[in-house]
Amino acid sequence: MPLVAHTNLPTFQRLREEGEEIIDANRANHQEIREIHIGLLNMMPDAALEATERQFFRLVGACNQIAQFHVHLFTIDGLTRSPQTQAHIDKYYESFEKIKTDGLDGLIISGANVTGAFLPDEDFWQPLTEVFSWAKENVTSILCSCLATHAVIEYCYGIARTRLPEKRWGVFSHTLVDKKHPLVVEMNTRFDVPHSRFNAIFQEDMEKAGLRVLSTSHDAGVHLAVSPDGFRIVFFQGHPEYDDISLLKEYKREIKRFFNDDIRTYPPYPENYFNAQVKAILSKYQQAVCQAKAAQSEFPDFPEAQILDFIDNTWRDTAKSVFNNWLGKIYQITHQERRLPFMDGIDPNNPLNL
Repeated sequence: MPLVAHTNLPTFQRLREEGEEIIDANRANHQEIREIHIGLLNMMPDAALEATERQFFRLVGACNQIAQFHVHLFTIDGLTRSPQTQAHIDKYYESFEKIKTDGLDGLIISGANVTGAFLPDEDFWQPLTEVFSWAKENVTSILCSCLATHAVIEYCYGIARTRLPEKRWGVFSHTLVDKKHPLVVEMNTRFDVPHSRFNAIFQEDMEKAGLRVLSTSHDAGVHLAVSPDGFRIVFFQGHPEYDDISLLKEYKREIKRFFNDDIRTYPPYPENYFNAQVKAILSKYQQAVCQAKAAQSEFPDFPEAQILDFIDNTWRDTAKSVFNNWLGKIYQITHQERRLPFMDGIDPNNPLNL
């Protein structure tokens, strides 16, 4: 499903340079191919905002070639932004009012950083719930990522997330619980997914609320679940959209936080992510960081160039498969008009006839 560059968003050019298929709006307008319009509510902090654009755009664009995909970026109030990031948003993002007027076939809601223990106390809570309430009535399916999953489950089902004893951070093996669900059909029954979070919603709590759990990990818990109807809301607790180096960059940020006394202890390695060679490089680097900190000298250069060849992506194919199934089902059950989320005869309480 080729992505349509319907704006001058720099992400489109970055993806072209990576070899992704991007078509311009003029070419798209002259092709007799169904358009699918997907919203991306990007709530990620400034440092990850544009990377999140690229990550989700790649997954949408990697699906089979049965439609042209227009991805509509927007965000909400209640998120602190630098002047530079706000200028990017003002130039390339759409308003929620325009999104509501034009309509969407599907919606992706990204994760976000939080400032406190209780999600309803966050400044973005009310704007987020307004977007979700509209989408639940007007969009065929909503895909929630990490923090968005926790927020929507608390809003819809009253289940508050639980603080974990330590950060759940790394790449974890998962298995399918429901191998016949259309979202995971033809997928590997065992696969990896990155996680990066301090909180969790547990399988037993999800199932008590009627959610359908599709994949779990012995070490990381639930990754993939869906609302009781099987499709209207899709929940990710992990980050299948992550690039191969996303955890590496996060690890570097955590080291800087230690160096700047924002955290007390040197960060542990993300689990199941670095091999022995990388750990040897990073062990020497830790010594350099600690020495520089003690001497109050400059932060040592991070040895990223020495590490990149040893970083593997073991989750991308599975992520593509889930997105392909999700977007394919949206294509099958939506009306040609994106303001009408269901074709005649589709039961919104059971859109997949499960």
